[in-house]
Amino acid sequence: MKIASVAFLALVLAGGAVSAQPAAKEPIETTTPNGEKIRLYPDGHWEYVDQKKAEVQRTERVAEEKKKEAVVQAKTDREKNAQGLLGAKIYPGDPDFNRGSLNPKLR
Repeated sequence: MKIASVAFLALVLAGGAVSAQPAAKEPIETTTPNGEKIRLYPDGHWEYVDQKKAEVQRTERVAEEKKKEAVVQAKTDREKNAQGLLGAKIYPGDPDFNRGSLNPKLR
């Protein structure tokens, strides 16, 4: 929590300098109020200049991205397997999923 608040403060402090300049393609190196050196990237993420701290941060970011991709994939698969075109859809796991015909002659 403390690291996140320090990073946020660094982003806010560097925000004025970043917004006054044209869009930079190179990361900007700055210092947090605690004296930690960090890099601010154009896509919005930041990382420590110290390689050991940066490596831990990168692995955490990669794990979060994989988790987000897995959630999106699960939602996509669920929608693909749903039954029904118009109105309410019935998803796998629902008792009415693949229940067959309601016509008593066909049961």
